[in-house]
Amino acid sequence: MRKRRKKVKKSLILFILLVIALLVGFKFVFNGEIVKEIKQKVVPKLQIVDEDSKSRPYAVMINNLNQARPYQSGLQDAYIIYEIIAEGGITRYLAIFKDKDLDRIGSVRSARHYYLDYALENDAIYIHWGWSPQAQSQINSLGINNINGLSYEGVYFFRDTSLPVDYEHTGCTKTSMIKQAIKDLGYRDETNKDLLLNYSIKAIDLSKKEEAKKADDITIVYSDYITTSYKYDKENEVYKRFVNGSEQKDYVTGKQYTFKNIIVYQVENYSIDSYGRQDLVNIGTGDGYYISNGYAVPITWEKTSKESQTVYKYKDGKEIKVNDGNTFIQIQPKGEKLDITGVEEETSEN
Repeated sequence: MRKRRKKVKKSLILFILLVIALLVGFKFVFNGEIVKEIKQKVVPKLQIVDEDSKSRPYAVMINNLNQARPYQSGLQDAYIIYEIIAEGGITRYLAIFKDKDLDRIGSVRSARHYYLDYALENDAIYIHWGWSPQAQSQINSLGINNINGLSYEGVYFFRDTSLPVDYEHTGCTKTSMIKQAIKDLGYRDETNKDLLLNYSIKAIDLSKKEEAKKADDITIVYSDYITTSYKYDKENEVYKRFVNGSEQKDYVTGKQYTFKNIIVYQVENYSIDSYGRQDLVNIGTGDGYYISNGYAVPITWEKTSKESQTVYKYKDGKEIKVNDGNTFIQIQPKGEKLDITGVEEETSEN
């Protein structure tokens, strides 16, 4: 009888231990999955680009003539855009895209050789429609991966002849065409460079930086033909973009272009031929501003070669981080007007 009781007691103990083990194991697995799921949900990721993506960017030359500007398309989806002076006081944009699916980008215009520096610093495939002799020479001598509308109209580019503009301003492309071109031409489709800019998921408070100043209105004069300006939208924490005092809007969406970050600095430019084509003194160092969330802070820039990435630093020598969002890099002619003004916050005493 005692042996039987001992046997029952022993079986009961084993059963209890087994139940406890199962419960502990279940709790561990369950909690582990919950913790894992929570971590996946709360770990923030950049919205402007996927830092884990190795896909190679592409850089598109964008028309900015007065008659073509109302029909600009796709620029809101570029994560970086450069504006640089060209002949005759006009400017053109170089829009950098990555991991986007767009049905219309344009209008696409011809290459100028110094824009290649900024395609190279982003390891981007260069997309253009025609070229200057200088750009053609450098694209060939440097072996730059490029897609040219002169060679591939109707294949990797299309024209919208319904637009009320001259024929040369009707050229566009789209993401699916670009991807097909990269495949057909055998171009490398994975990047070999880090992102140009360092991004911060956490909002950067520039007001606490040395020499910070309010930046609600920014005016950047390029020439008698082009003045770029921005107005800070405090509610949405972005800068609304204007050209020659008019809202700059996307042709497809009808929405005004907005940007989270603005980097502006000046370089010398000069004419190199009878057509007035330009060159830039952009290899070297200089001063500028980083502007975001209603404030501007002084920075320095340095570019050591055509292929090297431009490095932007605060005055204390630390490399800048920019807020998570799209960035317009304004490379302005030296000596032209740059005006950054702000409305100081009102305070009241109770």
